[in-house]
Amino acid sequence: MSIRILVADDDPFIRRLVVFTLKKRGYEILEASDGRIALETARREKPDLAVLDVLMPELTGLEVTQALGSDPQTCHMPILILSASAQQSEIEAGLASGATSYLVKPFEPKALGERVAAILAEKGIVK
Repeated sequence: MSIRILVADDDPFIRRLVVFTLKKRGYEILEASDGRIALETARREKPDLAVLDVLMPELTGLEVTQALGSDPQTCHMPILILSASAQQSEIEAGLASGATSYLVKPFEPKALGERVAAILAEKGIVK
């Protein structure tokens, strides 16, 4: 059984980069271009992990994180926030919303892959 990851970012270039990086590591990818689609997809598909941009149309990544965390069906799902904001207050807000980890854009694809693998290993999710 393959590990499924939801990637949600309204910037198609960034989304393609994240998808490409994670597919190279053998993960199955679900994509969303806005927060509402991300939330619906996460609730329907129950991926093993979500990578969410903060600033997206419809719902922000933080709102999606909070909604998933308050739902008994998805509250266990680890979430990696991917954001252009490197301010400490924004990082703290992301983690306070329920995210497992926070990575600042621009990012190195290798660092993204390693962070995802570390989160999955920490949660005991393996291929």
